[in-house]
Amino acid sequence: MRTEDGAGHDLRHHGDAEVRDGGAALVDLAVNVRADTPPAWLRERIAGSLGSLAAYPDGRAARAAVAARHGLPVERVLLTAGAAEAFVLLARALKVRRPVVVHPQFTEPEAALRDAGHTVDRVLLREEDGFRLHAAAVPEDADLVVIGNPTNPTSVLHPAASVTGLARPGRTLVVDEAFMDAVPGEREALAGRTDVPGLVVLRSLTKTWGLAGLRIGYVLAAPETIADLERAQPLWPVSTPALAAAEACVGSQALAEAAHAAHRIAADRAHLVAGLREFAADGLRVAEPAEGPFVLVRLPRARAVRGHLRDLGYAVRRGDTFPGLGEEWLRLAVRDRTTVNSFLQALDRAMALAAP
Repeated sequence: MRTEDGAGHDLRHHGDAEVRDGGAALVDLAVNVRADTPPAWLRERIAGSLGSLAAYPDGRAARAAVAARHGLPVERVLLTAGAAEAFVLLARALKVRRPVVVHPQFTEPEAALRDAGHTVDRVLLREEDGFRLHAAAVPEDADLVVIGNPTNPTSVLHPAASVTGLARPGRTLVVDEAFMDAVPGEREALAGRTDVPGLVVLRSLTKTWGLAGLRIGYVLAAPETIADLERAQPLWPVSTPALAAAEACVGSQALAEAAHAAHRIAADRAHLVAGLREFAADGLRVAEPAEGPFVLVRLPRARAVRGHLRDLGYAVRRGDTFPGLGEEWLRLAVRDRTTVNSFLQALDRAMALAAP
């Protein structure tokens, strides 16, 4: 594990780039949005809100629903246009001297901080440590620390105690839990905790519910932090359809469906990992244990393999845009067993084509 400065990576590259334009017809293992979403009942709830578009959005009911879902007062909740907006608000609204981002992870937090004029330090977790966190690696004078849990792209689920071990008086600890609802039981979640000083938890509703095009997420933090972020938001930042989706996605029916989906994802992920292990003799390594709805793999000639997979009809996420990883890494979204079986056959062919 080491700390370093500087950019050196395309922080604005995301999985959707793999399926744009000519990639639209590919089988998508590049984007971490649950397949076959949003469900019909959620589409109906969103469609039902369209009759109210002439009025300005009123987020009070959705905010109260999110607060109730986590057992918090509404003053600790801020609704945002996806988790990405929350990173921009944090970068612009908080007065910090030494922000640190723990990598490999989602690159938007660092990009937002740099765009806001901050110099960002990186703590790089290492493959040989299983991309595990050690709190001592984070500089003591860091007054803003950002970490994902479970982490994109490594699929590591850090113990809650390890994450809270980063908390310090005078430090803001930002935990990106965008994929936590894909973890059975949401174990290791910090959402709803009020006993950790400086804790800011980000949640996204776009991944599990297939709402990337609608943009809805939220921030959970101390009331004074929420107030600072809210002042940095434009008026009416979340649309009426997105508010309807937020309220629906934290209801009891949705939570039960998400819990069921989390167990199904875990089973499908185990099937994918078992299939990937069959390529160990060819040099492929899986970052384990994987706990998110995606898997990180390292393999020889990954760039060529990715190109051959595209020719065979499959899109996967390149890993070299994540600080701490190189071009030998690929991220694979978890899909159903039929899709995975077909993908594994294509991977076998792609690796053979890429062999020297």
